[in-house]
Amino acid sequence: MTSILISAAAGLLVTLLGTPLAIRLFRAWGWGQRIREDGPQGHLEKMGTPTMGGVVIIGGMLVGYAVSRIVYPGPNNAGLSVLGVAIGLGTVGAADDLLKIRRQRSLGLTKTTKLVGQAVVGIGFSIALIHFSGWMQPDLSFIRDTGFRLGVVFYVWAFLMIAASSNGVNLTDGLDGLASGSSALVLAAYVIIAFWEFRHSCRLVPHPSACYHIPVGAALDVAIVAAGALGAVAGFLWWNAAPAKIFMGDTGSLALGGLLAALAIVTNTQLLLLVLGGLFALVTASVIIQVVAFRLLHRRVFRMAPLHHHFELLGWPEFTVIVRFWILAGLAVAFGLGLFYADFLARGGTT
Repeated sequence: MTSILISAAAGLLVTLLGTPLAIRLFRAWGWGQRIREDGPQGHLEKMGTPTMGGVVIIGGMLVGYAVSRIVYPGPNNAGLSVLGVAIGLGTVGAADDLLKIRRQRSLGLTKTTKLVGQAVVGIGFSIALIHFSGWMQPDLSFIRDTGFRLGVVFYVWAFLMIAASSNGVNLTDGLDGLASGSSALVLAAYVIIAFWEFRHSCRLVPHPSACYHIPVGAALDVAIVAAGALGAVAGFLWWNAAPAKIFMGDTGSLALGGLLAALAIVTNTQLLLLVLGGLFALVTASVIIQVVAFRLLHRRVFRMAPLHHHFELLGWPEFTVIVRFWILAGLAVAFGLGLFYADFLARGGTT
């Protein structure tokens, strides 16, 4: 438990103290946010706000993990694989952000290029997880393994999960602190889930129904990663909350979304991520509905997609939208954790 707290504290300190320095440097380098011309007009005043804050978040989670493992040695390749997803997608996002800055437009990498980057990261993660981390064989999972073997399809499934999750967080990152605050809630859930699986691993608690078939080292390692990321995002949110002094950019949103998918895969809670990240799923669904309705019916369902912009155009103040969406994110996380714990109790588990 101490190693998890150390990781969270180190990640928090890095971003809480390092983000102001990043703000000054990014402003001096001209790394300012570009704003969609067709977006809410109130957002135009945010033009030029430093972006690419995801660099600080990734740095914070890496320092958190490293400090924890220096104090408590024993790294596991599962945790390193999860961190690799965040770094890989953060690199894709950074390329996108830098192109936007260079072109002075809100358009960076093409959709195809982003998808290729996500595919490379997703498949690379799958290979590392299966062949180098000692992780169990790939099954489809909800709250735990379903027993449905994916085999080689797992590589495609992991890519789809990582792409969907990273794009979901990216779409949600449209208001000050919305994506970072919501991500922090889901990361907190995965600290609890991974630590719970560590404490109730079948190697430690040989109960045939309630225990979790995940390597003890892998469970603890990803709990440390999730804690470091939680601390890093919380420290960044201090400066990213409305009115934001810095944005995470695609560097941060793609990295965090990919990290959540990787955590879900390693902890065998793949489909539970849809519940825990319910807000991200809702926002993504709003974009899909808008696009399909416009192409098939030539009409819009929402005044603007993603969903948070729809409520802005209805007249809701930005801060009201943010807080209410945080509430939705919190309810989704609470419901997901409730399902996780209910499954444990239903199988005869005891604390």
